Amino acid sequence: MRKQRALFLDRDGVINADAGYTWRIEDFHFIDGVFDLCRTACQLGYLLVVATNQSGIGRGFYSEADFQHLTAWMRQRFAAEGAPLAAVYHCPYHPDGVGDYARHSDWRKPQPGMLLQAATDLGLDLGQSLMVGDSEKDIAAARAAGLAACVRLGDPAMVRSGATAVFATHAEITAWLKNYSKTN
Repeated sequence: MRKQRALFLDRDGVINADAGYTWRIEDFHFIDGVFDLCRTACQLGYLLVVATNQSGIGRGFYSEADFQHLTAWMRQRFAAEGAPLAAVYHCPYHPDGVGDYARHSDWRKPQPGMLLQAATDLGLDLGQSLMVGDSEKDIAAARAAGLAACVRLGDPAMVRSGATAVFATHAEITAWLKNYSKTN
């Protein structure tokens, strides 16, 4: 059986504008072009998987239930846009967290735990999978998991990155993905 490839997406700063610890629907604003990118990825045979650090849970700013409520709404929006999410993984832990959340975790990016778990759960070929992130933690996790390529969203003139490529917009990433998929 042939394994599936995935497009991994960070959440805050890639899917939605990063306003800092976003957990309410009314504060969640999709970034222009994210649905076009995700529809294109689906058409090219990629499963969509979100992998997001959510230290706001661990720090006590919002609860797991708050996160799950927002995630259910977000998943409905992706499905309605013709780009269903195969899975959403999150890491609520942080060394400066409170209670049981105050710890290191191999799921917290830059560690690759969420990506590795997704590969097991979904039967993914990580060597054919890609990541779109907005920080070096995303890129480091992608590299540690053995992903084929990782793209960083940011200003290419301002961002020094270990990413395969850096683009300022989702439209640029979409164009890159189309070209990348023709040759890989």
